[in-house]
Amino acid sequence: MQFLHTMIRVGDLDGSLDFFCGKLGLVEVRRIENEKGRFTLVYLAAPDDLPQAKGAGAPLVELTYNWDEHDYAGGRNFGHLAFAVDDIYAVCARLQAAGVTINRPPRDGYMAFIRSPDHISIELLQKGAPLPPAEPWSSMPNIGAW
Repeated sequence: MQFLHTMIRVGDLDGSLDFFCGKLGLVEVRRIENEKGRFTLVYLAAPDDLPQAKGAGAPLVELTYNWDEHDYAGGRNFGHLAFAVDDIYAVCARLQAAGVTINRPPRDGYMAFIRSPDHISIELLQKGAPLPPAEPWSSMPNIGAW
């Protein structure tokens, strides 16, 4: 397992970039604009992590800016922790057997979400290419929130 990033939602992208980059000293390493989904993702790294961050080898801070939402109540500004795993189906099966609810099953062979006992969302991402769709995951519904 490899720790990938921590995601936080921001209501003012420019103000957040000024804080995290201009004041705190993090460096923007990647940006994704999604017009259809109406969001922007900005990935930041600490300066000492830049060599690893260029190859996705360092933990990052992901700023998620949803174009139509600017106020987050009830702690919705903290998003999730993300980990890359070697076999998403095996990890989800092991977690499920241990009593963990798979909130968003890996129907696509690539992404799943679970929650910690304190309701912290954890994203699991398949390393490399997605695995072929497989049961029981392909037809499993979402459970709760993540």
